[in-house]
Amino acid sequence: MITDKIEQLLGEVQMLSAQNADEIEQLRLKYLSKKGEITALMADFRNVAADQKKAVGIKINELKQAATDKINALKEQLATTEDTDNELDLTRTAYPLPLGTRHPLTIARNQIIDIFQRMGFTLAKGPEIDDDLHVFTKLNFAADHPARDMQDTFFIEQNPNDVTRNILLRSHTSNDQSHYMETHQPPIRVICPGRVYRNEAISARAHCFFHQLEGLYIDKNVSFTDLKQVLLTFARELFGENTEIRLRPSYFPFTEPSAEMDISCHICGGTGCGFCKHTGWVEILGCGMVDPNVLEACGIDSTVYSGYAFGLGIERITNLKYQVADLRMFSENDVRFLREFEAAN
Repeated sequence: MITDKIEQLLGEVQMLSAQNADEIEQLRLKYLSKKGEITALMADFRNVAADQKKAVGIKINELKQAATDKINALKEQLATTEDTDNELDLTRTAYPLPLGTRHPLTIARNQIIDIFQRMGFTLAKGPEIDDDLHVFTKLNFAADHPARDMQDTFFIEQNPNDVTRNILLRSHTSNDQSHYMETHQPPIRVICPGRVYRNEAISARAHCFFHQLEGLYIDKNVSFTDLKQVLLTFARELFGENTEIRLRPSYFPFTEPSAEMDISCHICGGTGCGFCKHTGWVEILGCGMVDPNVLEACGIDSTVYSGYAFGLGIERITNLKYQVADLRMFSENDVRFLREFEAAN
């Protein structure tokens, strides 16, 4: 009889217990879901005699309400137990929690990114572990270039039959640019920040890993004048409106012509001091017009498009802004050092 089944289920519901949320959910599914026990009773309800339907219907509703109340009570009990357990966690850090600060490299990087984004550059990121094809070959590095030597670069895998398939830790973020040019057609205006690796002795002035930000602009009729104006705007935004720049001829495999850019020393105002070695100038980045060979290697018609590229070290910029004496301090995680930059946030 359906009434006997109702009494049986009512007895089961009153005895329900659960240890965790999964068990509670299983109980809900067993009794209250569309395929549950109480729903099955409703299917049998159609066979009840007409004079008994009212009484049976009331009992079914009482059973459904009892099951709902019991499951809700189990949920509240479990929540109370979890709250109590959290309050008794003696390993938790005492309140109030001390506030931290952003790393000085992060502060400087974000400032640089903000300046270039306001000039229309977008972010592009690539892999830190890459192949020779994108790190060197497509960027016009000669097959015997020193950067392909184990003394300069961290190689993970080397292929004696095909140098382009060598796997290495990237030595510059220029690989991001080669990846981007392969998949995008001009106009291109991107900046590529990231960590890079070189096999160098660790000292106060050098490390085996550091951070770079490189920029790339490719379009029709791009000139060296465009590059100079962008870099002048960047320098004055970052170091002050009185900052001057100078460009010195240099060499990079992926640009021609190429230049090193110096800024007037913001400590002495260009008059000469120990920081700028009494020259009045401090080098901050390299730049140049993108070599046509690089454009062609990445699938861009060099007879139609031209462009410029530049690259700077985040550590160098941070040193200039905050006058950090030892490059190693950026990666030692000394809390006393990091707390000095709380105001810079």
